[in-house]
Amino acid sequence: MPTAIIADDERLMRDQLKSRLEQVWPELQIVDEAKNGEEAVQLVEKHKPDLVFLDIRMPVKTGLEAAKEIGSKTHIVFITAYDQYAVEAFDHGAIDYVLKPADIDRLTRTVERLKNRLSDSTQPNDMSAMLSSLAKQMGIIPKQSYLQWIQASIGQELRLIPVEDILFFQSDEKYTRVQTASYEALIRKPVRDLADELDPNLFWQIHRSTLVNTKAISGVIRDLRGRHLVQIKGLSEKLEVSRSFVHLFKQM
Repeated sequence: MPTAIIADDERLMRDQLKSRLEQVWPELQIVDEAKNGEEAVQLVEKHKPDLVFLDIRMPVKTGLEAAKEIGSKTHIVFITAYDQYAVEAFDHGAIDYVLKPADIDRLTRTVERLKNRLSDSTQPNDMSAMLSSLAKQMGIIPKQSYLQWIQASIGQELRLIPVEDILFFQSDEKYTRVQTASYEALIRKPVRDLADELDPNLFWQIHRSTLVNTKAISGVIRDLRGRHLVQIKGLSEKLEVSRSFVHLFKQM
């Protein structure tokens, strides 16, 4: 018996699709259900189903993001509200989909297509490039993944530092200093690269050579030369703000 997982953040939609599938494809066994994209990825790993039905717009991970992670591990069928533009995009990309609310006639045609795919001995295609294009067409912007850990040298020791523990980064010509509340470490990655990889809501660039953790800022002062200096919680050291970044503190 073929197996499947249904992923939709709306319980009623999951129940309806499950009921309609029982009518048009009684042999299909729904082995589990997910209410977001992250759960869907985990359940595919756990059950290794023949099919996964993914609602496109779900919390935590969208259906498109989940599909990228699932890749060719199983056949993917998207669930989408009726949107002619989206349907045309799916048809053009030869991607299987179910319109919600599920219509018996349309679902029957989709099931026939899926049965043919499952009878084909070839592996499902990895649709990563197609999914990225589809996400742009549909205006779904994937959440960016930011650095969570920094691997840095402390003397002869190599340490993994959670980014939330870092007070600031400061670069010189060769190294970037990584400062925490209790120690400092060195990495070779320059601030200009870190600025693209760190969450901009957590780390502000205040100088071409400095990134500061916004939660570590205790205040901003002006010295006798008119420079803006950031005060860091627990440290006597102050960090200079270049004129290009002074606007960040206008509301503080």
